[in-house]
Amino acid sequence: MYESFDQIAFSLALIARGFHARGWVIGTSGNLSAVVNREPLRLAMSPSGVDKGELTAGQIVLIDERTRVLSDHRAKPSDESPLHVRIVKERGAAAVFHTHSIWNTILSDLHAPDGGLVIEGYEMLKGLEGVKTHAHREWVPIIENSQDMQALAESIGDTLRQHPHAHAFLLRRHGLYAWGNDLAQARRHIEILEFLIEAVGRASAIRG
Repeated sequence: MYESFDQIAFSLALIARGFHARGWVIGTSGNLSAVVNREPLRLAMSPSGVDKGELTAGQIVLIDERTRVLSDHRAKPSDESPLHVRIVKERGAAAVFHTHSIWNTILSDLHAPDGGLVIEGYEMLKGLEGVKTHAHREWVPIIENSQDMQALAESIGDTLRQHPHAHAFLLRRHGLYAWGNDLAQARRHIEILEFLIEAVGRASAIRG
């Protein structure tokens, strides 16, 4: 077992409100999950249709790997729960966060024809797990969005296997997914990547 469900739910709600304050999960956008147990797989998951700026620990649901709700909730888990399950399985992640910032949404569209976004030369890259130098070249794959969550999960699985060193990916015109070995690392990866994506976007706008 990892932390208790109640502890994880409290942390997820706190992180969600922090992301909301930064404009990364405004309204009901975005979703967050964390592993409660590996075998059998159990995830604490943010519910669908809830304002992340007002999310409480009591609203977090417990789901299994088929995204069925196991806790005593009437709420529905995020529609993107299958994507979280796939990332956890492919990466062995303990937490998965999804944000909808303005910059990650714009750049996910602008760089989609290239298949991904290159970020290099920034000191902040060293905040990503395993990165030791600002000279690192981070490739953030961009995946076409779909309302078919099972098909999208398969596409994500293929992409993660093709890019085993990626720390995150973007869904086109949708947003950023990042993960970590624990809640703190996943939050750090979101913070670092949101900074870097905005820096790349602003630099491109200034250069024209």
